[in-house]
Amino acid sequence: MKNYIKILTLGTALAMASCDSMLDTEPRQSLTPESAFADVESYESLLMAAYGRVRSFNYYGQTMMIAPEIMADNLRIIANTGRYIGQEANADRSHINLWTYSNTGLFTGINETNILLNEIDNVEGDEALRTKLKAEASFLRALFYFDLARVYGYEPGQEVNGWTASVILRTTPTLGLSNADFRARSSNREVYDQIEADLTTAIAGLGAATPGSASVYRASKGAAELLLSRVYLYEGKNTEAASMATQAMASLGLGNDGAGLVEAAGYEAAFNTFPNPESVFEMEIRSVDWSSVDGVNNSMSSLTANVYTGAQFIVTATDELLASYDEGDVRRDMWEESTRSGADGIVYESKKWLGAKGDFLENLPILRSSELYLIRAEARQKSGDAAGALADLNALRSKRGVEALAGLSGDQLFNAILNERRIEFSLEGHRWFDLKRNGMNISKAGSFEAVPYSDYRILAPVPQAEIILNEMLENNPGYN
Repeated sequence: MKNYIKILTLGTALAMASCDSMLDTEPRQSLTPESAFADVESYESLLMAAYGRVRSFNYYGQTMMIAPEIMADNLRIIANTGRYIGQEANADRSHINLWTYSNTGLFTGINETNILLNEIDNVEGDEALRTKLKAEASFLRALFYFDLARVYGYEPGQEVNGWTASVILRTTPTLGLSNADFRARSSNREVYDQIEADLTTAIAGLGAATPGSASVYRASKGAAELLLSRVYLYEGKNTEAASMATQAMASLGLGNDGAGLVEAAGYEAAFNTFPNPESVFEMEIRSVDWSSVDGVNNSMSSLTANVYTGAQFIVTATDELLASYDEGDVRRDMWEESTRSGADGIVYESKKWLGAKGDFLENLPILRSSELYLIRAEARQKSGDAAGALADLNALRSKRGVEALAGLSGDQLFNAILNERRIEFSLEGHRWFDLKRNGMNISKAGSFEAVPYSDYRILAPVPQAEIILNEMLENNPGYN
């Protein structure tokens, strides 16, 4: 009876989730791709639903931008609203929760991409559009699995005590009870291989996009190449990471000297321009995408700045982050002095997220051109090419109002690159993962103690409800 209830619950949940964006012409649990999609063009609506997962407040709309910063040493809490308190202290089970089958969850998005990729060849329609939609779905599936993999598992080669479990891997759709099943977690190697394969498919099927143009609101060849270069860097495939970064720079029209990046004088304005001139992949958020209270309650603008009445303004830059900028760095100017009732002394609001579209509303750049210079710099440094790494580092710095660095090699150069990533992507969700993927202890600010890389809190726990539901699931070490 217990197993029967489990199967019924999971099957119903997945069937309902997978059909969320389909037409309401039949009971949802009985819908099939054949009844919902008549031609290639109709699959585009399903793809748009998958894109919509990216802007969820539980994903890049908030959590994946703030949590990795406050779980490390870039942000601190200045107002106790109950949010991110546990993450700041790295408390037990206070991590990033992406393992959900909710309507906005990543597994729902993965199932939507699986439906498209497995079924779109069975209908008639424009062949060029079919190829494009399949490539975009492959990009999104790769993005979803990459984020799940880096939250719930170690990167290949960085395992602690041989623990290789990652997430459940599914590449075929779950449409209902007939094909719902329970699975164990795949290995990190298996998941990363799938991510690589999906991005390779995406690169082959996607067209070019100019950074900062409206085309960056959907996946492009350059976006897939950028993401794949990042994936290679996470895996320690440094030669491949440098090569793919070079390929992406060519696709996006970026020069080795930094040409194509915004000048220092335009850096602040770039974050209040839509799309951002450096965006390679950006989530466009429109007023119709929000409820009437989403902006004030959950937006990046509300949580990180104090420009609108009613703003939450709960996080600010740590002293350690502010001290990491060089004199004249325009990125330091993105932190403006402010005050906050209940907070002692001066605090700093972010000028990256000012809700410039009005009433807390703004777009969110997910992939930016500048990352390619730092991916290639780090990959080159780790491959022994100090001169090339330093050239890439300085190419970016030349666009940020700071002097070129010279004479660095070895650990000094690596630390300079890591610090450049820290300040370039503050409040964009990289800091925790940059330390974790390098097998480093997680540095903390203020009185909080560092989290050793060997500590179980490096990995997120699989939700206990999923463990109970699926007897094949094993939680990460330390959470049993």
